[in-house]
Amino acid sequence: MLQLKIVSPEKIEFEGEIESVSVPGTLGQFEILVNHAPIISSLEKGTVTYTTPTGSHSIEIFGGFAEVQKNEVSLCVEINENE
Repeated sequence: MLQLKIVSPEKIEFEGEIESVSVPGTLGQFEILVNHAPIISSLEKGTVTYTTPTGSHSIEIFGGFAEVQKNEVSLCVEINENE
């Protein structure tokens, strides 16, 4: 399992165990699975989709960045709270 933390300037949007996460990278959508190589990537406007043991969830973002290290995924994202 992966540990995912999605943080926006306003709050922690999600924190918990996941099976996979798909993010809108600057060079295109990519998926992060267990034992993914360490990476830091900028993110563009799009959808972050993550799978937990209870199902699939998604969140719309306007940009940010992702860091993956030792099965821990951190996403710092910009979200429009008015929608």
